[in-house]
Amino acid sequence: MLMSATPTLAALENSGEFAGRHIGPGEADEQHMLSVVAPDAPNFTRRALIEAIVPRSIARSQAMVLPEPLTEARALAELREIASRNRVLKSCIGQGYHGTHTPGVILRNVLENPAWYTAYTPYQAEISQGRMEALINFQTMVCDLTGMAMAGASMLDEATSAAEAMTLALRVGKSKSTTFFVADDVLPQTLEVIRTRARPLGISVVTGAADDAAQAGAFAALFQYPGVNGVVRDLSAVITGLHAAGGLAIVAADLLALTLLTPPGEMGADIAVGTTQRFGMPMCNGGPHAAYLATRDEFKRSMPGRLVGVSIDAHGNPAYRLALQTREQHIRREKATSNICTAQVLPAVVASMYAVYHGPEGLKRIARRVAVILQ
Repeated sequence: MLMSATPTLAALENSGEFAGRHIGPGEADEQHMLSVVAPDAPNFTRRALIEAIVPRSIARSQAMVLPEPLTEARALAELREIASRNRVLKSCIGQGYHGTHTPGVILRNVLENPAWYTAYTPYQAEISQGRMEALINFQTMVCDLTGMAMAGASMLDEATSAAEAMTLALRVGKSKSTTFFVADDVLPQTLEVIRTRARPLGISVVTGAADDAAQAGAFAALFQYPGVNGVVRDLSAVITGLHAAGGLAIVAADLLALTLLTPPGEMGADIAVGTTQRFGMPMCNGGPHAAYLATRDEFKRSMPGRLVGVSIDAHGNPAYRLALQTREQHIRREKATSNICTAQVLPAVVASMYAVYHGPEGLKRIARRVAVILQ
């Protein structure tokens, strides 16, 4: 008696399972969609729908050459093989980027949790209360450490936050000058982004020693604290002189350092900016990292970015919501205070959870350890 040939392992695999589980609606859902879109065409197909919508000028002339589908296990194995070729080296670039440790509870429950990492800006407040509470914590943390009255949640990175601070100062300041002063110990990538942003706005960017800020005739000046070479200096006298000359002071400050140093708000700064990367976010090859922008209370209606506030719902209970949304470009478009829409919500949540996890004393202990290492 002849036995039938034993099938191969590959023949027993369901190679289309991965795509079926993760890509698009099922066949029944697709047929229902097509019947609604074209009720008078019973044989209407997905291909016919695409051809009816996509202009011929941009449609492909031939099908894409794709490999055979893989099972989920094989796809993950191939991705692991590709990832194994990476060389993990120690970064010595500095320039505001820092190696950091992400606590396991934050790594597992936030950074690697799709309930957090797939969510974007919490436009739908009623289903985003937990995320908004985390962002309130972010804002509170920034205000506490910078000594400023108001902070948003959050900005793209430190460089674009500094550029946004420049345009904020131009809007709210009383100076008629179009000159912006940047101290010569500001991070180089920040200076480059500022120059790029200033050019189409007709703003002239000048650089020099921080002590020369008051003599520059600028509407505002940017200082780094600590400076690019690690120098820590009291900016109070420099800021006082700048105010006397009619300019506003912007301080790009390291949040962890502010657990030990005098905050910018106590030195008279009008705006504080910076990154929260070292609050538990990996370097991620340069991003994404959440930046912050904090300012005086009287400037809050001109702030770029997003602001989370607490209100009262229809039942009289406290509720979190996005506040002052008229400044967003999705509302005001060309009249928006900012054209950089992206808020790094997930990294901001990680940074806020990092601060909550360690607490004030824990953050100070980490800062003291960093200071000892740098000495």
